[in-house]
Amino acid sequence: MSEKKVSLLEGFKAFLTRGNVIDLAVAVVIGAAFTNIVNAVVKGVINPLVGAFGTQDLDNYSSCLQGPCAKDPATGEMDGIEILWGSVLSAALSFLITAAVVYFLMVLPMAKYLARRAAMQAAKEGVQETLEVSELEVLKEIRDALVAQRDGGASGVGGAGTGGFGTGGPGEDGGGALPGRGGER
Repeated sequence: MSEKKVSLLEGFKAFLTRGNVIDLAVAVVIGAAFTNIVNAVVKGVINPLVGAFGTQDLDNYSSCLQGPCAKDPATGEMDGIEILWGSVLSAALSFLITAAVVYFLMVLPMAKYLARRAAMQAAKEGVQETLEVSELEVLKEIRDALVAQRDGGASGVGGAGTGGFGTGGPGEDGGGALPGRGGER
């Protein structure tokens, strides 16, 4: 009962070479690059468009929670507590754009492809099942005909002494219901 122990290094190697890990790594790299593109579109196009309708760029919108919200020119620090809701709105827009692009360009087409593939597979299995049922019915009919022929031997049709389809008796070639079997069962 000696079980082969897998070393730590071998287990790690198996984990890394598993297909899912490599696919996940590729997805993370592509996702990071795609996020950079979406962030650039939001900061370079959407924020200035919002700024065109408002008074400033979207990232610059904020509210003062407490005290005078003014930057000290000497230190550059903010006096008071400032809530940067424009940055939060910008991040939310980035998320929505990313989610929409991923859904409409990746998830939806893949779902349609998989549904089409499943329908084709189901149709193929349905045809195969129909063929199997048809073959089964034919085999049942053959079995029933052979049983009827054998049971009909008492009335003189294909019995043990007559040889069935052939003219020979038991043990002779060509006799009985099946070729080469004779009249014996």
